[in-house]
Amino acid sequence: MTSSTTDWQSRVVSPEKALERIEPGMSIFLGTGVGEPRTLVKHLMASEAGNLMDLELIQIVSFGDAISLQSLQSNRYRLKTFFSGWVAGEAIATGRVDLIPSRFSDIPLLIASGQLPVDAAFIQITPPNEAGYCSLGIAGDVSREVMERASLVIGEINDQIPQTFGDTFIPVSDFHLLVHATEPPLYFDRWPVNDIMNRVAENVASVIEDGSCLAYSIGSLFDALSPHLSRKHHLGIHTAIFTDSLMDLVKSGAVTNRYKHSFRGKSLACYGFGTPAMLSWLDRNPLIEFQGIDRVISPILIGRNPRFVAILPARKVDLSGRIAFHIGKGNVSAGPGEAMDFLNGAEISRGGYTVFALPSRNLKNEPNILLSVEHFPNEFGIRESVNLVVTEYGVASLRGRTLRERAQAMIEIAHPDDRPGLIEQAKAANILYQDQIFIAESAHLYPSEISTRHTFKGGITIRFRAIRPSDEEEMRRLFYRFSDKAVYYRYFSPIKTMPHAKMQQYVNVNFGEALSIVGLTGDTGEDQIIAEARFIKHTGKPYADVAFVVDEKYQGVGIASYLYAMLIRLAKERGLQGFTADVLTSNKSMMKVFEKGGHTVKANISSGVYELTIAFSQEAISADELP
Repeated sequence: MTSSTTDWQSRVVSPEKALERIEPGMSIFLGTGVGEPRTLVKHLMASEAGNLMDLELIQIVSFGDAISLQSLQSNRYRLKTFFSGWVAGEAIATGRVDLIPSRFSDIPLLIASGQLPVDAAFIQITPPNEAGYCSLGIAGDVSREVMERASLVIGEINDQIPQTFGDTFIPVSDFHLLVHATEPPLYFDRWPVNDIMNRVAENVASVIEDGSCLAYSIGSLFDALSPHLSRKHHLGIHTAIFTDSLMDLVKSGAVTNRYKHSFRGKSLACYGFGTPAMLSWLDRNPLIEFQGIDRVISPILIGRNPRFVAILPARKVDLSGRIAFHIGKGNVSAGPGEAMDFLNGAEISRGGYTVFALPSRNLKNEPNILLSVEHFPNEFGIRESVNLVVTEYGVASLRGRTLRERAQAMIEIAHPDDRPGLIEQAKAANILYQDQIFIAESAHLYPSEISTRHTFKGGITIRFRAIRPSDEEEMRRLFYRFSDKAVYYRYFSPIKTMPHAKMQQYVNVNFGEALSIVGLTGDTGEDQIIAEARFIKHTGKPYADVAFVVDEKYQGVGIASYLYAMLIRLAKERGLQGFTADVLTSNKSMMKVFEKGGHTVKANISSGVYELTIAFSQEAISADELP
């Protein structure tokens, strides 16, 4: 264009005048979300002008209220979208909206190549600055590709959207016509958070390591998540949508983007969805960078960030790890096509992984974890890309696990009342062994609150939690790593094998009568059990028998002492007065753990074994005095 940047006001017209340039049969691109040019769109929907006929509207995602289902019932307009959620979901199902199944990273090429023709573009912009440049504000979108292809580009000037940094500045001379917005931007309120979603978010946060790079979205999960992440360090942000909850996270100091490789030092986003307060905070904020879809949703650029974590809300999940995404209004986060770019980025990323999160039951109190989701719409069937699944009851790690192990892990995070039925269904489907043990009363007693982590000598960080039935294979591997001496010290006999029948009895703990804690090392989702400690209550006595074992590779750094102190604290909380233990007289290292545990140890020797009694207080009744 040859127009001077100083005479842009001469191209300002009324919305009605601008729409006169539209011809029947045109394909018109509309900005997405808060970037939607609402004034132009509303005038387009309300107009009865004869030239506004048989129009094709193209929008990456349709969030706005201007394009209603009622308006789409006429034959004047048809909407094409790449996203099946929000308003478009019902309209797609009834045939009033055309869905283009596509990975988002492919959209810029579809437009730039002309495969998806665009005749006109309605783009929301800020007022021009002194140099004659407008900002796209909070919708990086595919505006540049669209403007290069469209024969008519109309800019809607809105002084209520922020001027943002990144690839957002466009010369005002690139617009054929300009209109002034009379409608405010499309705002998004914060989402309500209930107690269950708060617990889901807490569990998601537990698998996010310092230095991770995150992809966010909107919804109650993410509004709940930010407070739990605020205590993390050096997080990075590479996300499609920037939200109020992300604003809170950045303001908390947890986000520095220090370890990102793509746009280091900046939180990267394509869209901004939120409240007026967030839009005001984004205005000229140097910490936030807005780029187009070609960069933000590029698996290659995503994967360059180490430890990239794609966090995605799910509607349903089955025992094998297949996901059903949400549908209809309120679904803005992802469908299978939108998710794949971030999942691929996580797979490329060094140390990256995916997290799918959902409550164990929906608002109708129906189970969200099922035997199969094959009959649900919006299914994501690539279970190989599902690393972690999170509910309010814990985290199921699926990477590298067999279908049987996946089923066990998924059942453990289902609602406790749904677990017995899932066990029977899985047995009937030959997913679980027919002799699989399930202690129903323990489902409600699992002590998830004891989960913690500690760093020992040499910088070794170990995570601790209560044992689960799905730990069977890892406990089996731990057993076979033991030397003959270690096995004899722990079991008092030269055991050579630990078959399924025996090990599953060990890992299925009745938490009303016993407690078992495992220590884990390894990257998130790749846990290796290196220690186990437990106590089992004596019948009719306020004492419990205690035993623990540590992988010989990790001995000598204080893990056994830590576990012992942890067991003492948990035993006291459960009303126990002391421990008993049997230790071979040759097991000097174990005796030192008990002797340094802070409580008096009484020992009797019988047949080469120390029979120990450890009272937690002077007032405690001796175990020998009890009937």
